[in-house]
Amino acid sequence: MTVTYDYTGKVVLVTGGTRGIGAGIATAFATAGAEVIVCARHDPVPPPPVSPPSPPPRSAGTGVRFVRADVRDADDLERLFSGLDRLDVVVNNAGGSPYARLEGTSPRLHARIVELNLIAPLLVAQRAYPLLAASGGSVVMIGSSSGVRPSPGTSAYGAAKAGLHHLANCLAAEWAPGVRVNTVVVGLAATEDSLDHYGGKDVGTAIPAGRMATPADVASVCLWLAAPGYVTGAQVHVHGGGEIPAWQNLASDDIS
Repeated sequence: MTVTYDYTGKVVLVTGGTRGIGAGIATAFATAGAEVIVCARHDPVPPPPVSPPSPPPRSAGTGVRFVRADVRDADDLERLFSGLDRLDVVVNNAGGSPYARLEGTSPRLHARIVELNLIAPLLVAQRAYPLLAASGGSVVMIGSSSGVRPSPGTSAYGAAKAGLHHLANCLAAEWAPGVRVNTVVVGLAATEDSLDHYGGKDVGTAIPAGRMATPADVASVCLWLAAPGYVTGAQVHVHGGGEIPAWQNLASDDIS
């Protein structure tokens, strides 16, 4: 059974929406009929898709519009939001981190990682709130399993994502019932960068579902959480059952 959503007449902002999971989310909302704005620091290459896939959806939106903006920069955020007179959904997707073990790395690197993955989503949500309150809209935070289990090599990122999960819960309580805030906790995901990120290996075998999450998997949950409803302050884990513990590969067959 295919679940469809109608976002005709809705305006959706997806930060970091030009590639990977963000592009998948932007495409899904546009396909459901929304007017979608994506922002990123650099122009998209290739540009985000502006046409719905075949077969056509029940209602096709006006496509995806790109605005160059760094979500860590207050002036860029002011310029981004000053161009909006309506906003129904914000998907705080922009984030990420290079692999860097704590020893020997600079304080500036860690500060920038926390700024991108925690402070920037806070500022985006804060700036979007008046528009969302007017429309009865919602915020969807794109979290990470790195924020709920050890994240060696990306400690600052994991800590920031854990903070993001908590931030969403705080805002859900503070802004209820007018604006809902939820989190999609994404596990290992397949994007254009995933092979490099995971050392050229297919890590899908470490997942009970047998594969990594796709942008479409994440987007489908965003469509559900952003739709009007009762759910707020929730964390939906999109991780295919999690990750098989390493000790299972080390233990003998007779140990359960």
